[in-house]
Amino acid sequence: MPEYTTIEDATAALIESQREMLDAHDDRFEAAKELTTRLGAHWRDGRAEFGFWTPQLVDEVPAGEVELELLTAEESVDLTADEQQVTFDRQFVDTRREGEFTWTAVDGPRPGTREQLGTLYRLSYEADGERETITDPFADSVPFGAYGPPELYDMARLDDERADRDYFQRLDEDGVTPHAHEDDGLPRFEPATSMLEIHPGTATESGTLAGLKRQFETIGQKQMDGEGLTPAERNFLGYDAVQLMPVAPITQNEDELGYWLPEVTSGDRLRATIRRPDMLNWGYDIIISGFGTVNPAVLETRRPDELVDLIATLHTLPEPMKVVFDIALGHADNGALPLLNDEWFAGPGMYGQELDYTHPIVRAGLLELQRRKMDFGADGIRVDGAQDFTNWDSEAEEEWHDDEYLAEMDRVTQEVAGVEYRPWMIYEDGRPWPRSDWELASTYRTLIEEHPHSYQWGPVTFAHNTPALQTFWATKWWRVKEVRDTGEHWISGVANHDTIRRGTQLDPDPPFSQPQINRYLGETRNEQLRQAYNNPASTILFHGFMPGCPMDFTHANMRAPWGFVRDTDAVWNLKVLSEEEHFPEWQIRPRDFGNDAHFQRLKEWGFESREELSEFLGLLADTVSMTDYDKAGMTELLNTIGTPIGDEFTVSELEQLGRAWMRDLGEFFNLSHWHDQQGDERTAFDRRVREFRHDHEWVTTDFTGGDTLDYVYPTDGTVLYYGYRRAPDDSEELVFVGTMEGVAETVTPTELAGVNDGGWEVALSSPGLDIGGVSDELSLADSQAALFVRSLD
Repeated sequence: MPEYTTIEDATAALIESQREMLDAHDDRFEAAKELTTRLGAHWRDGRAEFGFWTPQLVDEVPAGEVELELLTAEESVDLTADEQQVTFDRQFVDTRREGEFTWTAVDGPRPGTREQLGTLYRLSYEADGERETITDPFADSVPFGAYGPPELYDMARLDDERADRDYFQRLDEDGVTPHAHEDDGLPRFEPATSMLEIHPGTATESGTLAGLKRQFETIGQKQMDGEGLTPAERNFLGYDAVQLMPVAPITQNEDELGYWLPEVTSGDRLRATIRRPDMLNWGYDIIISGFGTVNPAVLETRRPDELVDLIATLHTLPEPMKVVFDIALGHADNGALPLLNDEWFAGPGMYGQELDYTHPIVRAGLLELQRRKMDFGADGIRVDGAQDFTNWDSEAEEEWHDDEYLAEMDRVTQEVAGVEYRPWMIYEDGRPWPRSDWELASTYRTLIEEHPHSYQWGPVTFAHNTPALQTFWATKWWRVKEVRDTGEHWISGVANHDTIRRGTQLDPDPPFSQPQINRYLGETRNEQLRQAYNNPASTILFHGFMPGCPMDFTHANMRAPWGFVRDTDAVWNLKVLSEEEHFPEWQIRPRDFGNDAHFQRLKEWGFESREELSEFLGLLADTVSMTDYDKAGMTELLNTIGTPIGDEFTVSELEQLGRAWMRDLGEFFNLSHWHDQQGDERTAFDRRVREFRHDHEWVTTDFTGGDTLDYVYPTDGTVLYYGYRRAPDDSEELVFVGTMEGVAETVTPTELAGVNDGGWEVALSSPGLDIGGVSDELSLADSQAALFVRSLD
């Protein structure tokens, strides 16, 4: 191995650059926005430059005692292997401190590429006879998770070699007109017409971005060759955007082995066992550190190139698709505490740790992490939980929404393939959440009004919608009407990663005094839930008739199981498990549990049927309630009462059982298990509906003039929506009629919509619907709908 050395003049230049940035601005936040771009590890002109924000060292550790530890594998490393032992050459180089920052430029480290593992790095110093280390929150690659040392990576090469450079350069050449308030001339990606939400960890058999890339490559190749698509493949098409659930590094379960396990350390050698990260998580338990790169658990090769490759594939399909990143920066999991210095945190909060958005370096650092993640090449950004970006007013003793920070998020620009641009902005904002009346008081328009080009998640698609409940479409009518009138900048639809989870938490047999389950949706609970979130009537309504951008979820399209995927929390995993009390009845059919491919861990624990699993979860939920989640008390109660699999649990065993549940569930959700259950007629219908929207993009705009949507009153046991729309250019008109829920109803579409006969054609109709003309009587059962079109040319 070559000997690594500090480059004194380059290190001095880094320090001088820091001074110049701080001197150039009276506002420390403005200075920090420049300064944070230099933090992290950068491979430039054959050398590596490193910058760390280290306020925790200023009064505790002399500057001369802080070194940069560099670890370079002495042999080739197979990052696809489940586990291997690797010997690393270990060297230390000097650093220099300037105020709260630590810098060094080094000659010799190896940058990571698609083919090789780069040099690993971290700050290191002696304290009380022990070697302490500091990781890099601005890392470009964390192949062993955020708790292992990060990797120096050649990000410039990654951008230079991306296969969709023409996609971005066309954007620059097209000169998309900036919005009125943007006077810098930069183009902004336009909103999508419809969007598909994907959980990368369960979307393909491999659960990786590479697997997802192969899925879309196969679909694209079939389209180019004129081959037919399978029913499962159709579920991924008909959209012009994909929203990826978060792919940032996440917390790890402290009760399990990690993925970086150093074993023998000598002066110039370190031997470690490295393991493939395999966390199963929905992606929102982020720890901020490493946010700008990719969770290695969804990387088949552990190379961040996979994210660029997937994006490039989507951008170069025969029918190109935009990519939207789901950015969760409104909180940090408690697992962030050992990774970040204390300045990052404002204190404990609802989801772990609140972040201190008032601190100039934190504020700028979070924006920089956002910029780096989006520079992988995303077209759009979905800001998760915008209502959670708050600060505490000690005088008023209340929190206030940091809308200026949200505006700063909007001001961040991206540079990909040499093109600077602005992404499509989407905010999820349920304020005044968590106020008790938030569902009534939320307007879902606050940030649209602040940023007229932006979109928000609309009220029907937001977290707590439960279309499996009887009267949902009647009691939520006031929200549907808002979509009708002001939904042009809303993400709409009924299915997303959160809504199905809420559906499985419903009591399948509620007391008579509570809202009942809509039995018309299907014969079994499983059928009822899946029909609720992949409802032919609501599909036609939102994709074929209503304004905004409808979004579907892959698992709803596939009518596959979905729930709370969260195997990373050692503290609250049993509480999460108890909240899934009703999951088996909703999502697990008896034949699913009997399938040898599913629930192998739970069967090893002794569960022999779905019913036994339901019984156990019910008992667990009761003990959580009775003990206020005291694990020792829960265990004692369960051992006293007895469970279907025995009565001799320890707390540790109960926690292990909770982890077994999460692992089995994550595998159960994998869409590869559900491909052969896709129906040809139904998937063809869903795709036709989506394609109709793209062929009639004017429906994305708000209702105007004589456009209507209403429901028949009195309801007489059914919720029958009907409506009329006319294209702004007077080229065509539409009539919609659909039974959203309830008993069958016979109607005459022309009479309902108040239009004359003649020239109408059936544009869309639910599978199995026997339909004549627009003036003929039409018998609509629950979830059946039809859309008629008439050309006016």
